[in-house]
Amino acid sequence: MQVAYSALCGETFAYFFYPYKSYLALGQTLMSVSALPAIFERPYAQAPEGALRFFVALVDAIRPANAHDELVAAQAWSDLRVWLSAHVAQHPAHRASLRFHVQQLLRGTQHVTLHTDAGILPNSGFFTELWRRVSGRMLPQVPNAEHLKDCFATIFHRPDDHLWLSAGSLEDKLALWDILFGDGQGQLHEQEGRWLLHTHAQLIEAMQVLATRIGAMGLEPELTRVQPRIIEFESPFVHLTAEVLRFTEAWRQHHADPAAPAEDDRHIMVLIGQCYDIIARARRNASNEGTSLSLTYLLVRMAQCLKRLVQLADVLHAREIPADRLTRTSHWLRLIREVVEGENRRHSVREPFRRLTGLLALRVTEHAKTTGEHYITTGRADYFAMWRSAAGGGFIVGFMALIKLLLGKWVFAPLAYMMLYSLNYSLGFVLIHVLHFTLATKQPAMTAATIAESIDRSEGKTQDLHRLADLVVATIRSQLAAIVGNVAVALPVGVLIALAYQMLAGQPTVSLGKAQHMLHDLSPIASLALPHAALTGVLLFFAGLLSGFFDNKAAYDRIPERLAHLGWLRRLIGPQRADRFAAYIGRNLGSLVGNILLGIMLAGLAPLGEFLGLPLDVRHVTLSAANFAFALVALDFHVSWLVLFEALAGLALIGLINLSVSFALALWVALRARSADTHATRGLAGLLWQRLRNQPAQFFVPPRG
Repeated sequence: MQVAYSALCGETFAYFFYPYKSYLALGQTLMSVSALPAIFERPYAQAPEGALRFFVALVDAIRPANAHDELVAAQAWSDLRVWLSAHVAQHPAHRASLRFHVQQLLRGTQHVTLHTDAGILPNSGFFTELWRRVSGRMLPQVPNAEHLKDCFATIFHRPDDHLWLSAGSLEDKLALWDILFGDGQGQLHEQEGRWLLHTHAQLIEAMQVLATRIGAMGLEPELTRVQPRIIEFESPFVHLTAEVLRFTEAWRQHHADPAAPAEDDRHIMVLIGQCYDIIARARRNASNEGTSLSLTYLLVRMAQCLKRLVQLADVLHAREIPADRLTRTSHWLRLIREVVEGENRRHSVREPFRRLTGLLALRVTEHAKTTGEHYITTGRADYFAMWRSAAGGGFIVGFMALIKLLLGKWVFAPLAYMMLYSLNYSLGFVLIHVLHFTLATKQPAMTAATIAESIDRSEGKTQDLHRLADLVVATIRSQLAAIVGNVAVALPVGVLIALAYQMLAGQPTVSLGKAQHMLHDLSPIASLALPHAALTGVLLFFAGLLSGFFDNKAAYDRIPERLAHLGWLRRLIGPQRADRFAAYIGRNLGSLVGNILLGIMLAGLAPLGEFLGLPLDVRHVTLSAANFAFALVALDFHVSWLVLFEALAGLALIGLINLSVSFALALWVALRARSADTHATRGLAGLLWQRLRNQPAQFFVPPRG
């Protein structure tokens, strides 16, 4: 009650009389100084359980009100140092109490799991770890007071505790250490030196555990598949295990006999650097040979273990340099922050999912990038070639729209309708791909990865940003050319097909009521055309992502090589044709499967909406243009100017939304996968806006020369 009352008084005082952000730390300090004496005087059991309860109360009292504000957290550390400096001089028993509880917590607990498990993925696998985190949130485990890892999780139970722990100056924290544990000359008392020696011994044990794990992971088949040379030659992972064992034995001998020479960690750091190089090469090779969830998980876990090993070695090495106390303190604080952050996120479901899916998305978008480079035109020759390619796509879409309308005249079960529509769309999209034509709305998912890679490489440099702006302008220009080429051909082809069908069959392709309904569906005001266009953009994005996934799968599972070695296929079509077929599948598996799945998704969304009772449907600009042509012919072109204007405006907006939603989602995933510099992204946006104002024609027509 006293703590809550003091906090309320402090925050109320700050709210009415001072700027809120500047004096929130003052209210928090008032709460701390009023609560700390009672915490020091409260009796606790002389066991790790008692020390745990003491530190839970202590951290709850000194925790800043806003851990995300660095100024507030830094001010809290400074105020705490000032208060403790005056308080312990008047109450030496409180200082002794704090020392005693620190000793109880550190000497009576096992530290190894804190350093080897906190913030490091286990070897159980991605889905097992994901389920453990989900079940841990629903039914938390009981903490064990004899394990420092569980004690840290209980003491720093807020998910943002690692933020305020890392705030504040090193000088403030070093001064706090001296106030509580120093002898006035920066040295520990003999009693405190014993538990610190125990802590260092636990660090040594943790280094051995981590090195053993790294050595085992370095020989995993998933890693040797993309880096076979680590088996042919001496593996740095195995050597690292032996070197850490030698280092730890030398450390023990030095502390048992101070006359023995101290061992440095330079050789360990060289081997760790070699291990990092192998991980980097494995990731690069995975972009060509394909990756998997297990390989991605393994590489992330290895990097985490290597990072923690470096931190532990830095802490032990800094102990041999007593004069450099700030460096020693910074190493300790970095280690504490890492383990606290790991415990704060121990039950976070989003964290492992975000990290691993980001790396997988990087591999998937790498394959999409290779395809996307063909969709970006720079010169006028390529630009007009894009027009011709888009015209071919619009021609085929006109017949796809006719087949869909004819299938709708037959009577089938809903499932049969969905299967037939899916077959029509899928085969049409595959035909467009096989004939090297272009469907405009499939471009964004491919080109976004190319732009993301360029942003990642630019690193905010002005010269690179100008080249990147040229790339984005060329991409926008190419996509506009493709969409206009699709629609410009789909409309007249649809009219000609409808007129030919009406002449041959003696009736229009659709009834008058159906034609009016088709025009109504294009209205951006009277219908849900724009939300449906956005849903279509989402499906186009997923189709691009799936294309990259299957391209990655073709490389990872070596599908072309396996196809080429099929005995029955070689006997059926001959060895040379089998090799060419396998090579074609290797280059185009992602595009073929992506087109098939796109057709299934476009055909299945409306039936899914009917099943769920939701107004779900798709509006694809090229298909909508063909439907618009069929409706005009069915109505004998007797359409009011208002309806015609609404339909044409709807077509333009549908195309814009198809492209923008698909491109925005694909670019977002590609940027997240690459962790691209946000400053470079902002600089690019400003440069594009400047070009749009000064040279708008470049967004529509390529410059001459």
